[in-house]
Amino acid sequence: MPLTEPYDDHLPQEDPVGGDGAAGVPDSSDTPGDSGGEPAVEPEPTLPEPVRQRIVALTAAVLPTLPADEVPVPLRRVAKFAPNRRARLGAPAIAAQLTADPLFRQRVTARVLADAGDLGAAVVEGTAPAAADPVEVAALAYLARPRGWRELIDASGAAVRAEADSAVVAELVREAEQRATRAEHDRAVARVEAEKLRDELARVREELGQLREESRQLARTLRETQARERKATELLATERGRAARASADVDAELRRARARLAEAEAAAGVARASAKEARSVDDARLWLLLETIGQAAVGLRRELALDPVDKLPADFVADAFAEQPGAAPAGPAARARDTDDPARLDQLLALPRAHLVVDGYNVTKRGFGEMSLEQQRKRLITGLGGIAAQTGDEVTVVFDGAERMHGLPPAPRGVRVLFSRKGETADELIRRLVRAEPAGRPVVVISSDREVADGVRRHGAYPLGADSLLRRLARS
Repeated sequence: MPLTEPYDDHLPQEDPVGGDGAAGVPDSSDTPGDSGGEPAVEPEPTLPEPVRQRIVALTAAVLPTLPADEVPVPLRRVAKFAPNRRARLGAPAIAAQLTADPLFRQRVTARVLADAGDLGAAVVEGTAPAAADPVEVAALAYLARPRGWRELIDASGAAVRAEADSAVVAELVREAEQRATRAEHDRAVARVEAEKLRDELARVREELGQLREESRQLARTLRETQARERKATELLATERGRAARASADVDAELRRARARLAEAEAAAGVARASAKEARSVDDARLWLLLETIGQAAVGLRRELALDPVDKLPADFVADAFAEQPGAAPAGPAARARDTDDPARLDQLLALPRAHLVVDGYNVTKRGFGEMSLEQQRKRLITGLGGIAAQTGDEVTVVFDGAERMHGLPPAPRGVRVLFSRKGETADELIRRLVRAEPAGRPVVVISSDREVADGVRRHGAYPLGADSLLRRLARS
């Protein structure tokens, strides 16, 4: 953005640097055109872009150092910007204010010249060192405006243009050199590719000769194959005739086999009919026997006037021990050494209307003695619930205890949980349960206590060791 406003050095000037005259050097254009007229007004020069950017950067750098009352109103907001944003965002306002406000320009010039040092002093005197940056000289000359400042700006513009032209020429030379290098590289690559193509052509010609030779060999092979195919066709026709005759023989044999199969099926049908008739006679005899037994049982029930019962024998024993028993764990008892085979237990539980009676602590202390009593009871009762669900048998588990345990989970379906009352043991309660059962009903007692096993055996029960139940539970 060129700073182009009418030349205003004819306006009254103030000394911004304290009277040293550095920034107040009169412009050569201040000379009046004649002794009685106004000074000549010249337009501001068009600045090269690097010079304009440097002027804006110098002004933006000194803006925050000016007193607030010396900063023009349009630039007060710009002065508060960050340093890296001040020159970039405030460039239009700074350029306009430098052109329109000579007093502001002089204040900025004083601080810029003070920062520039010897270079600023040389520019104020109208000279510039030969080694100085022409852009810097032109920017200082524009701000200070000594005599001949326009020539300094023109010289800077010429130097900038010369540098730009030199850079363009250097870039063109570099591009030409690069193009020459690429052309030389392309020529070398082309020579290499041409050599490769010549080698490839020679190889292709050699392969073509080989292919022609292979083609001739393939033609001979094809003729031989065709001859063998004709022979094979003749052999195939001969074999087809033989196969047709063999197929006819097989069909005849199949018809004979089917005839024999039909005769065998007829004989099997006669045998099945005879077997069915014999089985019908056996079924009739068996039905008559069962009907006779059923009618005899009905007549006996009618003669004895037996009413249906709601309770089982073990329920009466359980009612007799319904008081609150206490938790007194039984001491160690002698282990019964009866059979511990779970298969024997399965056989007994498979009997109709079997009753399983379990000595609770005798089993739990043998199988899970590392648990608390509560956990032992819970685990055993849960396992017995699974057995009751699988077999449909009646299951009763008996624990020693002076009073009923509190907080027991509800017993599973088909499992009865009893506690011996105070002063009695679970062994005595188990013997009472066995004596309460009718003769002939299968009662299985699980206990490794020999005394318990001997006692229940005298009353017709089947005693088994605790290990048989533990293995049965582990299997489940």
